[in-house]
Amino acid sequence: MWQVVGQARAVSLLRVSLERKVVAHAYLFVGPPHVGKMTLALNLAQALNCEAAEPPCGECSSCQKIASAKHADVQIIGLAINGDSTEIKSRAEISIDQIRQMQHSASLPPFEGRYKVFIIDGAEKLSSGAANCLLKTLEEPASKVIFVLLSTNDNLLPATVISRCQRLELSPLATTEVEAALTSRGDMATQRAKLLARLSHGRLGWALSAALDASLLQQRDERMQELLKITDVDYEESFAYAAALAAQFSQSREAVQEVLNMWRDWWRDLLLVKIGCNEAITNVDLETTLIDSAGSYNLAQIRAFINSIQAAGEQLGQNANPQLALETLMLNIPGKKEGVSVNYG
Repeated sequence: MWQVVGQARAVSLLRVSLERKVVAHAYLFVGPPHVGKMTLALNLAQALNCEAAEPPCGECSSCQKIASAKHADVQIIGLAINGDSTEIKSRAEISIDQIRQMQHSASLPPFEGRYKVFIIDGAEKLSSGAANCLLKTLEEPASKVIFVLLSTNDNLLPATVISRCQRLELSPLATTEVEAALTSRGDMATQRAKLLARLSHGRLGWALSAALDASLLQQRDERMQELLKITDVDYEESFAYAAALAAQFSQSREAVQEVLNMWRDWWRDLLLVKIGCNEAITNVDLETTLIDSAGSYNLAQIRAFINSIQAAGEQLGQNANPQLALETLMLNIPGKKEGVSVNYG
C-alpha cells in the first residue's frame, strides 16, 4: 500500500512505471517540507524490493525493513544523516565525500533486495563538488540502482542534474484533506485537527508531527506571543528582535523563514477578519484576538505590511544583509489607531 496521502498523480505514474518495468534510474521529488517526499521515496524503495504480488505491501520482511531503516540496500543521504552534526551545521551542505561513499556502495550488487535505492534528502544542499560528482553517476547509471533526489527548491540544483532525473512535483494538500487524515486517526478532537490542518498549509507530515509532539505547538505559541507584542514596542526593542532573528538566520534560514511565514499568516488573518471572512483564517484558536486587533488597522495598512513581509522573505532568499532586511521590516510595522488596545490572550 502506498502510504503517501494526496499525491495521486505521482503515485499513479510510479505504479504504472513499475507495472511496465520502465522505472527511471533517477527521480527528483520536489515540494515543500513535510509534504510527503520522503514517504513517497520510501514507498518507491519498498515497491522495488517488495516480495508480494502487489507492491508495496508494507507487510513483507523487505517492506518492514525499509520502513524501519534497516534494509541494507536502501540508504538515505542528507545533512542530518551523515557525518558529525557540528560539522554539518557549520557547512550546511552535502559533501563530495558523502556522494563518493554513495558511489562506492552503488558499485556493489544488491545485498538482500532486487534494487539498491539511494535517497538524497535536501538535494538542493549538495555542494558544487558533490553535485558534479553525482552528475557523473547519473550519466552512467549502474544496473539495479535507483537514485531519488528530494528537494524543496530545485532551482538551486544544476540544470544538468535535473535533466537526468524524472521530475515529480508534490503539491500541498487541501486543508480539508489534512483535517480528514488527522481525524481519521480517531484520537484527535475536531477543533485540534482543524487548527493543525490550517497551520500545516497542506503539509501533512508537519501536522502529524505536531499531533505527536506538543513542543511544536508550544514553540508556535511562544513565537506568536513575540509577534503580537513586537507591534507595541519601541524601535529599540523591535531592532533588538530583528538582531536576534538575524543571528538565528546564520544558523537556520528555515527557522527564520518559518517566523516570517507566521507573520504573513497573522496579517493575512487580520485582512480576512477585516473583510468578514473569519471562516478562512489560519489561526483559528486566536480568532478573538484577531477580531480585537483588526480594529487597530485599516485595510491599506494591513495590505502594505503583508507586502513588506513578502519583500523581506525575498530579500533573505537573495542573500541580502539579514539584519538590514529585518530592521526594515520592523520599521514598516503600521502604527495602531489611538486609544485601541489589544488583548494578547
